[in-house]
Amino acid sequence: MDLATLKALKPTEYSEAADGYRSTSDMASAAKDRIENQIVVAMRNSLKGEAATAAIKELGELGKNFHYIQVECGLVSTALEAFSYEVGAAKRKLDAALDGAQAANLTVNADGSITYPAGGEKGEDGKIPDGGTVGGLTDGTAAAIGRQSANVDPNPNHRLAQDYADQIAAALKEATEADEKWAPKLLALKADDDLTVSDSDWSDASSDTSGVRDAGKKYLDSLPQPPKDGLPKDNAEWWNGLSPEEQAAWISMRPDAVGALDGVPATVRDEANRIVFDETRGAMRTELNSIPSPPLNEWTYITAGGYPSKVHTDEWMEWYNKYGERYDHLNKSLKGVNAIQKRFDSTGTNGLPEAYLLGFSADKDGRAIVANGNPDTADHTAVYVPGTTADLEGVEGDINRMINVWHAADGKSGGDSVSTITWLGYDAPDDVVKDAPFEHYAYDGAPAFRNFMDGLDASHSGASPSHTTVIAHSYGTTLVGAAAETGHLNADDVVLAGSPGVKVSSAEEMDVPKGHVWNEEAEGDVVPDIGRLGHSGRDFVIPSDPEFGANQMTTDTEGHSGYWDTGKQSLLNQALVVVGKGDDVALKPQPDPWAHVK
Repeated sequence: MDLATLKALKPTEYSEAADGYRSTSDMASAAKDRIENQIVVAMRNSLKGEAATAAIKELGELGKNFHYIQVECGLVSTALEAFSYEVGAAKRKLDAALDGAQAANLTVNADGSITYPAGGEKGEDGKIPDGGTVGGLTDGTAAAIGRQSANVDPNPNHRLAQDYADQIAAALKEATEADEKWAPKLLALKADDDLTVSDSDWSDASSDTSGVRDAGKKYLDSLPQPPKDGLPKDNAEWWNGLSPEEQAAWISMRPDAVGALDGVPATVRDEANRIVFDETRGAMRTELNSIPSPPLNEWTYITAGGYPSKVHTDEWMEWYNKYGERYDHLNKSLKGVNAIQKRFDSTGTNGLPEAYLLGFSADKDGRAIVANGNPDTADHTAVYVPGTTADLEGVEGDINRMINVWHAADGKSGGDSVSTITWLGYDAPDDVVKDAPFEHYAYDGAPAFRNFMDGLDASHSGASPSHTTVIAHSYGTTLVGAAAETGHLNADDVVLAGSPGVKVSSAEEMDVPKGHVWNEEAEGDVVPDIGRLGHSGRDFVIPSDPEFGANQMTTDTEGHSGYWDTGKQSLLNQALVVVGKGDDVALKPQPDPWAHVK
């Protein structure tokens, strides 16, 4: 970039263009929401048949297209803001140097060099030291030599000229570097000229996000930063203190960070996590498609000791050693991703409210936090913590449990709004035998759970605080107990189902008001018994034991996984607790402790 171009450049014009792209992004977001949460919902509830199904599918694709437009325009907006910030800094540096040179009666030439007049005291020859022309130097060694030369010159104008020339050269260099960095980034933010947003498009969007984030680090670092290890209330204050431009920049460049911040509004976390979700899905599908399919001849037989044994073929083993673990991980993760998308697509079915993605990651076993209804505005909120083997691959069952709770609670809410949340926000034990006996999974996950609960409180925007219930299953009850034992739980009620133990010995230690701990143990559920045996007989009581002090709810389901079966009293009891109608809960008849003396 030359001197004339930078002098004439108006960084505010790029910022104004960024505003335009940001407005387009907002309009695309609004169009997506209208299609997915109003138009499709209305069609799903009023129209039936093949034509309606096909139209709903097409509208679903249109909604995804609008989401892609939202993301890409958001990136363009942020890239323009970052370029404006960087080139603006260079422009201010140039303007300051030009003003200083003019005030010192120096002449700035078209190439950025500076001509300085004669000046200083007369020498032994009776002459005033001559003037001259110097060019700006940006190389460290060359600049040092230039300054040394100017300093020994008896003409003080030489030193001033060299300083201003160096400032001009530095400004031109910074502007040129910004131009060369951002021009290809902006060109990369160009979609295919078709109407189909493919997996590869979303994979490219993921690369675009990384590219803009890396290139825009200087701009992002200039913005207010989220509190380091901040409490949810600190996160909320930080977010609310940002300008719309700053909020948009954070969502565009760091959707993963914004989506994970407890205390930030649910609508914002959902927007950020949907970006991560779609980009991750596109990247995973693209990668999976690039992996060769496993050989069809997976198995063969060999004879050893006179008996045939079934073993993997050499061809299959070669494939698995090269691709197998990644292939399995991608397929398992995509199973969970598809389940989350299925929940998105079912909004409006039987009155089911809009879904909010409050957390998402496909790393390792994965994370997913999915809400039915907006918890920030809900009168009643329930948060469900699943247990052993819970992971992204199997998240559909956990999501469906909270869908069932939402329907049951909504039917008993008397018109109050309800939000039910599946919280898969911790590393659950992978195996009942090998992992579940260890308590570190509970204690490791407890801080994240407490932060999430505090975040719901910090982001709630209703006229009055939400009545909040924690529902936990199996090892999830152990985590909730660990959270209550080591800090504040921030809940009004706790419902425990199939609990092997909660790390505390009484309901009074669960950090909720007295009488607000509820327990369900189904016929044929062996996990509570395992919990008793795992703690040296009766040395450590579990929530199903009378001495623990929990309200023992009537449970008419069987086994360890039926507590959320529709049409059952077990589910209805949970729903009544969720909407604050604990007095209506059906309780188990308790044995008479004095029966033996009657």
